[in-house]
Amino acid sequence: MNPRYVRAILTTICTLGLSATLASAASFDTPSVEVLRSGRTSLTVRITSGMSGAPNGFSLEWLPAATYDALGAWPANGDPRILKGDFRGVPTLNTEEGSGDFRLLSMEDAGVQIGDLFDETGVVTQQRGELVEGTEYVVRVHANGDGLNEASASSPTQRATTLLRSQQDCTYTQGYWKNHPGAWPVGNLTLGTVNYSAAQLMQIFNEPAAGNGLISLAHQLIAAKLNVANGATPPAAIVTAISQADALIGGLVAPPIGAGYLAPGSTSGLTNTLDNFNQGITGPGHCGSTPTRTPTWGGLKTLYR
Repeated sequence: MNPRYVRAILTTICTLGLSATLASAASFDTPSVEVLRSGRTSLTVRITSGMSGAPNGFSLEWLPAATYDALGAWPANGDPRILKGDFRGVPTLNTEEGSGDFRLLSMEDAGVQIGDLFDETGVVTQQRGELVEGTEYVVRVHANGDGLNEASASSPTQRATTLLRSQQDCTYTQGYWKNHPGAWPVGNLTLGTVNYSAAQLMQIFNEPAAGNGLISLAHQLIAAKLNVANGATPPAAIVTAISQADALIGGLVAPPIGAGYLAPGSTSGLTNTLDNFNQGITGPGHCGSTPTRTPTWGGLKTLYR
């Protein structure tokens, strides 16, 4: 049987069982949130549902710790200072942590990368930009209600700080390159076998993935190649990942320049690997305000076939 149908059946059974056996319960059990790692502009967290699960997904909230500390608590619900996302579907970008579905069964995990939601699916949020580097944040989560059971209480608040790096051999995220076109070290790049001008690459950068694995992979591949051209030294695994990404893309033309498409399942592994390099989680680490060193021909060879 198709795994998606199995999940749907289990979720339905879970929900019906809960409504029958926990008829007097006012809400779902509270999930937990754990910060797994920090990037310069992102925080990777793991959500674990309670015994009752979170069959209608969960809502994650975050806030600069300075605001939280000044208030002495979270602002009231609905306060525009609270940054949040409503996670109710299937992710296709950051899939290395958890079940691969934000609708959780009992004691099931899901991974979220706050600050890296621009290309993510299965989430409704206005906060698709990056976090501020070197900044402490507070994070909490609650399970969404489903019409039969109310939303859970919020989890205990967790704290984590994004990284602040300043070194010569380092990387920037796709968000940095998208917002600093004047800092680009090259005027064109090849993705697969197709060469794009800087203007075309910027158009690709600004195109939401919307479930197209080619777009999300192109975003991270552009950033990785700009980092290498700017002087960052890619580990052997990243050199291999760049080569594999080019091979997978081949002659496909990335939207909105063309209409190429790749299934997210075929690209997510490479996308995550390149994303971790660009975020400084792997490789030489993130840049601060110090420019990177002058690139070498050995590094530039990874840009062109």
